[in-house]
Amino acid sequence: MSEEIKKGVYHHYKGNEYRILNEAKDSESQADLVVYQDISDEHKIWTRSKEAFIEEVEVEGNKQPRFEFIRDEEIESGEQKYLRALADYQNLLKTTAKDREDFVKYAISDFLQDLLPIYDHLKMSIAGLSEAEAKNPWAVGVGYVLKQFKDLLEAKGVEEIKTVGEPFDHDLMEALDGQGDIVKQEIASGYKLRGKVIRPAKVIVG
Repeated sequence: MSEEIKKGVYHHYKGNEYRILNEAKDSESQADLVVYQDISDEHKIWTRSKEAFIEEVEVEGNKQPRFEFIRDEEIESGEQKYLRALADYQNLLKTTAKDREDFVKYAISDFLQDLLPIYDHLKMSIAGLSEAEAKNPWAVGVGYVLKQFKDLLEAKGVEEIKTVGEPFDHDLMEALDGQGDIVKQEIASGYKLRGKVIRPAKVIVG
């Protein structure tokens, strides 16, 4: 076999970087081979004849190495590999825990889309009552249910978006009519779940 290829990282003339893994021989032709790995995707491992690996290619009229050595690569010790694997595992645990936390946070989002219209209808049923009508036992009962509803939603992280008198916010509201920067009237309530908008408020600005 000719002179051994120096281990390290090589730059291919087309731009990618590769690390030398080993040298080998073709079992049939006995040709010398170079085994190398793509730095950007370690799952890609290639072989090329040693002759082709070290030869020069012509690029825009100039000759240059097909693969040019650019640096040595420090070989990790067993302890370094263990520490890197441990760090990767800990990062995986953190990511998994965050994904689980996000799932728990927002798992009820679809359920709320069905539940909130019922809450809105209850609010509307007593919103326009006169003072005398509001004292009616059925109205008092609805008001009590509404309070329970509100307390439950707040305990689950649901927050109603403030609208009337507030500056119009494109991220929280949808303007159905009017011109201006201040919310004049609320047409439909909007809600956030743990800070994330699950339904924008529909408003009129003025």
